Amino acid sequence: MKENSYNDEYYYTLVRNNIKKLRKEKKMTQQNLADMTDLSREYVCDIENEKRNKHFTIAVLGRIADALQVPITEFFKK
Repeated sequence: MKENSYNDEYYYTLVRNNIKKLRKEKKMTQQNLADMTDLSREYVCDIENEKRNKHFTIAVLGRIADALQVPITEFFKK
């Protein structure tokens, strides 16, 4: 593995942490985010909780980015 290469779980963890951080910065609950994205609260919880190992699609990320009013690229910032 190259020094600067990352595996899938690295990116899932990065995205999960950023979604949770941005949601809290906007003072939104998981239920608020779920309602705005037409997802269940349980699914939002699964996305944010890395122990649940829930993977998500780019389409779901797009819906979450729209709800949080941020570009999708915000989820990939270190």
